[in-house]
Amino acid sequence: MPIEVLDSETTDQRLNRLTRALGSGMFVHVRNMLHDMAASDVAFILESSPPRTRQVLWQLIDLDHTGEILDELGEELKDNLIKQMTPERVAKAAQGMDTDDLAYILRSLPDSIFNKVLQSMSSQDRTRVEQALSYPEDTAGSIMNTDTVTLRPDVNIDVILRYLRIRGELPEATDTLYVVDKRDNLLGGMRISDLLTCNPGASVRDIMAPDLEGIPVGMNDSEVAQLFERHDWLSAPVIGEDNQLLGRITIDDVVDIIREDAEHSMMGMAGMDEDSDTFGPVLKSTLQRSLWLTINLFAALLAASVSNMFEGTLEQFSTIAILMTIVPSMGGVAGNQTLALVVRGIALGQIGQSNSRWLIGKELAIGFLNGLLWSVLIFAAVWLWKGDIALGALIGGAMLINMTVAGFAGASIPLLLKKMNIDPALAGGMVLTTVTDVIGLFAFLGLATFFLL
Repeated sequence: MPIEVLDSETTDQRLNRLTRALGSGMFVHVRNMLHDMAASDVAFILESSPPRTRQVLWQLIDLDHTGEILDELGEELKDNLIKQMTPERVAKAAQGMDTDDLAYILRSLPDSIFNKVLQSMSSQDRTRVEQALSYPEDTAGSIMNTDTVTLRPDVNIDVILRYLRIRGELPEATDTLYVVDKRDNLLGGMRISDLLTCNPGASVRDIMAPDLEGIPVGMNDSEVAQLFERHDWLSAPVIGEDNQLLGRITIDDVVDIIREDAEHSMMGMAGMDEDSDTFGPVLKSTLQRSLWLTINLFAALLAASVSNMFEGTLEQFSTIAILMTIVPSMGGVAGNQTLALVVRGIALGQIGQSNSRWLIGKELAIGFLNGLLWSVLIFAAVWLWKGDIALGALIGGAMLINMTVAGFAGASIPLLLKKMNIDPALAGGMVLTTVTDVIGLFAFLGLATFFLL
């Protein structure tokens, strides 16, 4: 694909221009525009288009470029487009794709199409795919590439330089060449910068870094991302149990993981999948959201049942009905602050058995102090507003209880869900909201019933 020259045209303006051209039937012009755009920009425009426009654009994309564009798409849209492709077109798109991206595409195919695609591939691509598919999803092995350049430790630098000139090119994002023995066991690495600046007469053994850290092939991809962030790596070798070099992971794959984890946390708070298609079909999007709405409805009914328990109190004191939403609301906000902090800490690998109790104690103390502060303020506000010191004391006491519980729940709920192998980002918000609503209403209405009736 030609190199794109950046201009002042925004993506929205380009999308409008494409849409107008499609509406005018200028399909050849649109095809040329798509051909001249970077794969990432084409993918962004596809994801930003309604279904009908998206289908037309996809048909106008050159077959030789479909693999690059599929690499850049979100999982839901990628799966939908792949299901519409013939096995021959999928095999054609797979040529030249990175091993990890190719493995992902094939994992999403039905078995019948999967077998047809494999048969349509060359023996070299088929071998790459079978190796990549042998590793579980979301592990280092599933995101690694096998396009490594290896060196022997006893070879001179001058020989290496001549070899690289004959080779002509290096795999993308190559910053380090890996040194291995005859059994492909990883011995160390040599940075490209050292290779170009060292004495040509020196041997690889003299220049290489022997303490190069390898990533176990079974390591979770989120842990891989944390290592890259912590050490500022551009690439890293992947090793098997016997320290054998299997491949490498590059920063572009890690950026995708970081973005997916961030989207997962953000969308999970709303009970949605991070790969949800913004412009997906109405019926499919409705069904995707229905499950979480159903669960939330039962949670809301549970909170409503608490109010129903104190129906007599609400009938006699109309002012309580006006003020009763304040306590759950403040508890929910305080709890979600703690929840967001803890979920982030879990995602970054900062929270474990050694420090979780201290963290819960800290958030419990913060909840109590916040509850104390805001209970005094709400006591004063209600006293001045309604002229009722008893009612102010009741809502202040209820707020102290609920915000203290919210601090404890916001820290403990995600840790408990993590132990149960339930995603805290997905379920934590709903569980916390239910707890703060139920405790807040029960505390306020219970205190009012006990002291005012």
